[in-house]
Amino acid sequence: MPFLHREPLPAPPAYGASTVAEVMTSSAAALGVDGFTNSLGLPDARRIAVVMVDGLGMALLRRYAAHAPFLRESLASARILSSAFPSTTAASLASLGTGLAPGQHGLVGYDVLDPAQDTVVNMLGRWDDAVDPLAWQPHPTVFERVSAHVPVVTVSHPRFEDSPMTRAALRGGAFAGASTIHAQIDAAAVRLAAAPTMLMYFYVNDLDKAGHRWGVDSQHWLRALEDLDAALKLLARRVPSDTLLLLTADHGMVDIAAPQRIDFSEQPDLLEGVAHTGGEPRMLHLYLDPDLPAGERDALALRWHEAFGSRAWVLTRDEAVAGGYFGPVREDVLPRIGDLLVLAREGIALIDGRRVQPTAFELVGQHGSLTRAERDIPLITLATPAGPGRPRGSRGKGVRRG
Repeated sequence: MPFLHREPLPAPPAYGASTVAEVMTSSAAALGVDGFTNSLGLPDARRIAVVMVDGLGMALLRRYAAHAPFLRESLASARILSSAFPSTTAASLASLGTGLAPGQHGLVGYDVLDPAQDTVVNMLGRWDDAVDPLAWQPHPTVFERVSAHVPVVTVSHPRFEDSPMTRAALRGGAFAGASTIHAQIDAAAVRLAAAPTMLMYFYVNDLDKAGHRWGVDSQHWLRALEDLDAALKLLARRVPSDTLLLLTADHGMVDIAAPQRIDFSEQPDLLEGVAHTGGEPRMLHLYLDPDLPAGERDALALRWHEAFGSRAWVLTRDEAVAGGYFGPVREDVLPRIGDLLVLAREGIALIDGRRVQPTAFELVGQHGSLTRAERDIPLITLATPAGPGRPRGSRGKGVRRG
């Protein structure tokens, strides 16, 4: 059943034009690899390194720019992209790695239903042993396609090297594992210098961890931002002079006060006919009993709408798919999407206390929905290749300093 919302839904991500999915494909095109489109208009380069900062939304960067003087230099020329939908790590990193919308790569949330097993699978942690990452996401990744022509290197924490998420959506090329940001910078600088051309993916998640635990308005998060800024300045100094160094993110984040972290499992009428819950606290997937009559489905949707409709958007799978929020959707991906979706609009988090650890209610920073604070992400040039008439490392509005 369609709903009349107090506010219209925001527009879907502009897949193919200005989302996280175009960052690596545009980089591949800028390196001269055939078969890719430079949708973002990146300058040609022999080496491109993309730093993915988990959780660094554009609104946060603007709000706390005083704590990031190096990044602040480039804010005026930064471009705003959209995360994938939902605005969560699994969906956005898979879009980055494949160049596809979630409806094609199939990682449509933090944890989603595997219809074959009728069980919910977490897309970031240890996947169920019966789920094959290569079958779940069968499309070739950007890294696989590029590595046939140009060296590809991922720089990240060692624990991610063989994770299901990596095997599903970020596979291909070489992996350089290092446990600290400074060791990762060393690894990145050495690898870039060792080859005349390269595509590099550099993943950093300290900011996201601080935001979830303490919130983005905390001193812990601000210190993490300051440390990140200093590290990126060092990285920009150390990359070879013909390197295009870019920064982007997978999502933003909002703080949710403890009283607004709501355990909806305490409201039994919201669970009548719900077989599984998935997603995350700001973008719920509700998977209904397949035998639930249409009238009861409508009644359940109405109860959710009455309970949270002033603070969330409630829509059906069909509405979300027709609206283009997941992009084109493969037939086998459709049942991974909830029959009902509940997207937080105000400052609430909706948690199923039956299936999470109590610590889930302690997380301050949250994301997943369609608000600009969660979905707007930056694309920032930290260093550009030197060329005739252009100083080494010039960036957008001037020469890289320091």
